[in-house]
Amino acid sequence: MVLKNINHGFEYHTRKIATMFFPLEKISEEGKSEITVVTSIENNMYTVSADVMGKSLKRSRAVNENEDMARAMSLLLFGVLSEITGFTPPWGILYGVRPARLMHAKCDELGYDGAKRFFLDSLVTPEKTALAFEVMESENEIIKLSKSNSCSLYVSIPFCPTRCSYCSFVSHSIENAGSLIDSYVELLCKELETKAKVIKDLGLRLETVYFGGGTPTTLSASQLAALLKCIEKSFDLSTLREYTVEAGRPDTVTPEKLEALKAFGVNRISINPQTFNDEVRAKIGRRHTTAQTLEAFEMARRAGFININTDLIAGLEGESLDSFENSVKSAVSLGAESVTVHNLSLKSGAYLVTEKRFFDLEEKLLPSKMLAFANSTLRENDYSPYYMYRQSKALGNLENVGWSKSGFECLYNVFMMDETHTVLAAGAGAVTKLKDQKSGHIERIYNYKYPYEYINNFDEVLSRIDGIYTFYGA
Repeated sequence: MVLKNINHGFEYHTRKIATMFFPLEKISEEGKSEITVVTSIENNMYTVSADVMGKSLKRSRAVNENEDMARAMSLLLFGVLSEITGFTPPWGILYGVRPARLMHAKCDELGYDGAKRFFLDSLVTPEKTALAFEVMESENEIIKLSKSNSCSLYVSIPFCPTRCSYCSFVSHSIENAGSLIDSYVELLCKELETKAKVIKDLGLRLETVYFGGGTPTTLSASQLAALLKCIEKSFDLSTLREYTVEAGRPDTVTPEKLEALKAFGVNRISINPQTFNDEVRAKIGRRHTTAQTLEAFEMARRAGFININTDLIAGLEGESLDSFENSVKSAVSLGAESVTVHNLSLKSGAYLVTEKRFFDLEEKLLPSKMLAFANSTLRENDYSPYYMYRQSKALGNLENVGWSKSGFECLYNVFMMDETHTVLAAGAGAVTKLKDQKSGHIERIYNYKYPYEYINNFDEVLSRIDGIYTFYGA
């Protein structure tokens, strides 16, 4: 699409709004396109004109004194694109990834009623406004647990049995990268030892540990045990509130791996079918079956795990509303202590635009219907929303929400989403996020993205740890 901005500097805002409506369009400032949008400020007037697949619309309004001009332009552009496409994204002009955190900030600034009014005036629906407020209240209870010297640890295992078609994480199939795993585990243990020394030297308090990826249980039972033993030996775990390992692919779950996790104090795992429809799952590149998901849950219960999360994704290719509803009911029937409902985030690329498809709202509205069913069903079964985030290219511009039964909220998810405290991260693709509790200032230290880079440049990985001491003035 072509997006022209004339006589103003609000390109960042107009691009964000345009992406809500055209998530897969590459945006350029010049050229010809079947989607052309022009925003301008001239003669004390805001003007937005749009030509979309043969339809045209132009709207203008006067500039008011002392108003937030970027916000005013965003509201006008949002209104024009909503009218011409027939689609109104439910989060209005808010495009941030942390709506609950924004709600918190606005509550501090404007009070509860003022914060809700800000959301509604931003064209957020009453339902999403209420959701943001509810999640904020839940997050606040968890945030209170963090102390001034608290920190968390993230361990990256960037390997999977296969790569899912929708995946945007740094993850490699064991078919292509399996030969690197032994070396990777060995070096990861060394990095973890150095991170443990940092925590000790700086007097930090470890609150949560989270193994993510990838699929951590792609590792063998002995490889997992080596990492877990390293953590047990190197870190002071006496203050640890939560220890999570993602066992994301049910076909990677074995009694031996579960035994290793349990033996070293892991108290929360995640088993993620994404859908209980085998045909849909095959299309997205996951080779496991619903039967294996059920078996993995049964094995985990036998191993003594009483805190299991399961992930579902709304909007997968070929998934009907009935099929998704069955997945939600299946997750509930398994008794998962928490259910994270993701909304499919689209990959960048040219959108296959035809006039019929573009103006057919059914495809855009289907994920909304899926999330509405998940929300009502989970509430009816004593789950509450406790954390939430958004992605800019999500189907229908919707949200991802973690639901849990009381007492089973994932603390790490909240600490990470809120940026509550420092998160030390180890492994390929890991990002250490340092937070100054007095100023709120955050700095990031990046590890090499890919396992082979991590392995080949490991001395540099260790040298970057000096940046943590510098940040803390040590």
